[in-house]
Amino acid sequence: MFSIIIPTCNRNDFLRKCLDCLDPKVQTISSIDYEVIVTDDSNDNIAKNLTQEFYPWVKWVEGPKHGPAANRNNGAKHAITEWLVFIDDDCLPDNHLINQYFDALKSNPQIDVFEGCIKADRDCRSFNEESPINETGGYLWSCNFMIKKGLFDEIHGFDEGFPSAAVEDVELAYRIQKTCKKIEFVKNAFVVHPWRTQKNIYDVTMQRFKSVLYFLSKHPEQLQKINAKYYLHMVWSETGFLFTRSFKYKFRGFFGKVIYIILHFYFALYFTFNRNKVNNI
Repeated sequence: MFSIIIPTCNRNDFLRKCLDCLDPKVQTISSIDYEVIVTDDSNDNIAKNLTQEFYPWVKWVEGPKHGPAANRNNGAKHAITEWLVFIDDDCLPDNHLINQYFDALKSNPQIDVFEGCIKADRDCRSFNEESPINETGGYLWSCNFMIKKGLFDEIHGFDEGFPSAAVEDVELAYRIQKTCKKIEFVKNAFVVHPWRTQKNIYDVTMQRFKSVLYFLSKHPEQLQKINAKYYLHMVWSETGFLFTRSFKYKFRGFFGKVIYIILHFYFALYFTFNRNKVNNI
């Protein structure tokens, strides 16, 4: 009934913890009701030996080596069930995860997309830490959601044209919304996403901005929401966050956050002084 798709690339340490949580001996649903697909984007296919030796119930497939979006699409192509559940390799699925999706499906048979909950493993300790927390819904992050395979194929899955591993899940959610399909949030279908330290703030933030511009090139109507005002609001809120949390975090990651704020001010200026260019994206 369910195909759990886990894209991975050179992260066997994370992958092992994720797969341990999806073991049929751990999940509270029969093993005949789900399959686990690991789609491996590493150059040496390093997850193959791992799954064959320790997780024989996992279906390993070679990835296309073209980034996370293509890797997720690749996993979907190998799925044999009606429902796709996307989970990232650095997440820790709750042992009731699949059962909760099953119950949500029974209660809402008319729904084609279910958004799972994402929790952090602890409180944040530094400005440089990141975790895609989603405890109330409304985001459809790629590390925990379920979609009917027929709909996923119909909208052609994740867009593989994004210049970096960012925003492709936002763009997928937007295309789903344009089909007028309702997305149901399932609070109890959750994964734990540990905090990760982001070291290359400048490079990562600039890459994400390029992905935003690509998103806008596909959906220019979203310029009404993503514009100079949007980024100025982020500068304001992040500056306030910086001052209110600095002592709590003991100034850990302080300068990284300053760089982040400066870059978002630059993005606001970009939209302000490149209106013609932006409007013709």
